[in-house]
Amino acid sequence: MTTATPSPSRPTDPLGILLAAPHRAMFLIGALALLANMTWWTWALLAAWHGWPFAAQAMPSAWAHGFLMQYATLSPFVFGFLLTVFPRWLNLAEVSKRTYAAVFGLILGGGLVVLAAQSGAPSILPFGLAAMLAGWLIALLALGRRLVQNRGRDVWAVSCFAALLLGAFGIALALAFACGASPRLMQVANGLGTFGLLLPVYFTVAHRMVPFFSNNVIPGYRVVRPAWSLVALWVLLLAHLLLDLAGFAAWRWIADLPLTGLLLWQWLAWQPWKARRPGLLTVLYVALAWLPLSFALFSADSLSLAWHGTSGWARAPLHALTIGFFASMLVGMVTRVTHGHSGRPLAMGTIPWIAFLGMQLTAIVRVLADAARQPWPVYTAAAILWLLVLAPWVVRSAWIYLTPRRDGKPG
Repeated sequence: MTTATPSPSRPTDPLGILLAAPHRAMFLIGALALLANMTWWTWALLAAWHGWPFAAQAMPSAWAHGFLMQYATLSPFVFGFLLTVFPRWLNLAEVSKRTYAAVFGLILGGGLVVLAAQSGAPSILPFGLAAMLAGWLIALLALGRRLVQNRGRDVWAVSCFAALLLGAFGIALALAFACGASPRLMQVANGLGTFGLLLPVYFTVAHRMVPFFSNNVIPGYRVVRPAWSLVALWVLLLAHLLLDLAGFAAWRWIADLPLTGLLLWQWLAWQPWKARRPGLLTVLYVALAWLPLSFALFSADSLSLAWHGTSGWARAPLHALTIGFFASMLVGMVTRVTHGHSGRPLAMGTIPWIAFLGMQLTAIVRVLADAARQPWPVYTAAAILWLLVLAPWVVRSAWIYLTPRRDGKPG
């Protein structure tokens, strides 16, 4: 009697399963960071609100919150997606396991060191940032080689790669700050993370994939994804960023009003009224609705500064963008990729729905918090709500990344 041996293409050990595909490892980092970094931020909010003692930090809490959430939490999801689909977009060889394993290890280790630097060991910050940058550059080299092979013919690949380059520059600026350079560099790094890295990548992926998904399931759907809208987004986002960083926020409406119109037009051109089902498609359109709303708030903020010299919006527009759009789109798109690449049905289950609807509520609470007489309790409530609604989704997702595909296929 013989005993069947496992196929070498289907590892059975947890690490082998985790490294069976780029998205598994990188999505796991991001999923765990969603809870770890927000737990740290919740404690920072409570300490600031109540005057509790807080461990020595490498940088102000607000700067660290922006950096950790953008570069150490959302960016691993970006890499997990792009290291998987980028070669497929270009019809080229997949990224090797050695490459994405190195990216995984360096970004995971670097992110943990940065968090530790904010939790009592500030002197180690440069080491964490250097590790993250090294992982980032390895990924850029792998994707850049394929872009050169393709001769830059894919506009979506070019756009994503440009955003990743700006992200690498942002981490380099943060590293320079950690080594003693001007604190201003840290603020620039966080601005690049939002408007030079994450928003261009998110919009580019939506620009390519949302009409594709819609066309597959909606009879008579009309695909609208002109290259000019992608180029226009880049031009206007860079204008927004430069005006803000140069201290001309009162003139930022020059970019923000056209951005609001562009994003509203693109959302309507994708025909959201046709996407009432399936749920995995509906959530993408709901998340995309936050984009024009966010820039309408940015426009109002800038116009208020221009007319009155003050603005009562504080961070409301930014959180409409980061929670309303980034986090909502993350739940929808990552759930889709996770289900599709694990042999599960392409459907929103109970736990993903809780996470997605919870993100809508979290975004609303955080946006309205700036209008409260005592905003600190509301800030803290939004952070706690984030943790509560995402915890089941993170645990479920982590389990999927650490277990073999249901359909028996490799990857």
